[in-house]
Amino acid sequence: MAVNRVLARLAMMFLVMGTLLMSACSSSKPAQKPNTLVSDSYAKTLRLFDKKQYSDALIGLEPLRFTSRGTALEGEVLFLLAKTYYYTEQYYLAADTFNRLLQQIPSTPHARSALFMIGKSYEKISPGPELDQQVTAKAIEQYGLYLELYPVPDSSRISADVEKYRELVKINPSNQSYKEGYAKATTAFARIDTLRYAARIIPRLREKLAANLYGIAHQYVQLKKYKSAGIYYDEIIKRYPDTGYLQKAWSGKIDVLVRRKKWFDASQAIDQYLQAFPGREKEIGPVRERVMKNFSNN
Repeated sequence: MAVNRVLARLAMMFLVMGTLLMSACSSSKPAQKPNTLVSDSYAKTLRLFDKKQYSDALIGLEPLRFTSRGTALEGEVLFLLAKTYYYTEQYYLAADTFNRLLQQIPSTPHARSALFMIGKSYEKISPGPELDQQVTAKAIEQYGLYLELYPVPDSSRISADVEKYRELVKINPSNQSYKEGYAKATTAFARIDTLRYAARIIPRLREKLAANLYGIAHQYVQLKKYKSAGIYYDEIIKRYPDTGYLQKAWSGKIDVLVRRKKWFDASQAIDQYLQAFPGREKEIGPVRERVMKNFSNN
């Protein structure tokens, strides 16, 4: 029994000594604070991003998404992660992360850029007109919201500011206020480009939506489901009158009404067609004669 007690005391003594030794070793190297760890990791991934090493940056950014929560760098991490997803062509993840940034940190200084990049991400994955266009509609919505929240400023004034500060910086390169003014003016000018891009791309995307509906209508015509085809032609006329498919939709609508022998509706559609496209009387003449002949016989 005595031997057992001695062995037990020796074991306890070694355990205590080991604990003290480990404590001494750990105290010789102070532990980093969580914010410091996040800051260091973010700086490392930012350097990788700046070098366009996006895949390597992503390896560090994805865990940072969770460890940076509640810190001052949370918004910066989300913005950098979203951009990295975009540049690695992971556009769904990019759009989702930009959205998450706006939801979690509405006051982020990157709100404007994030909103534009959501539109860009959806635009990148917008499929051909023969496929479902839900993502295309989302791109249009985001670009429209971007233009609504950030209307195009006076571009001539901003261009003048760019030129003014460019010349001032040449005269006095060390003047900090000149450099800041030039940086601010060039940033504002770059934002004008994004606004112009959004305004230019929306009509193109709307053209794709109209093409999608027109393709569906054409398929229904081939299947001899003329009533269904007419519904889609009407959708184009109602929702996309600013596209190149408006005239085609009117022609298609008249055609399916004739095929269905809806003579009264067809005659009204022809009148509306000629109001929208004056000077087409000769082109539509044979169809109009057929419609009027059958309409008068009923």
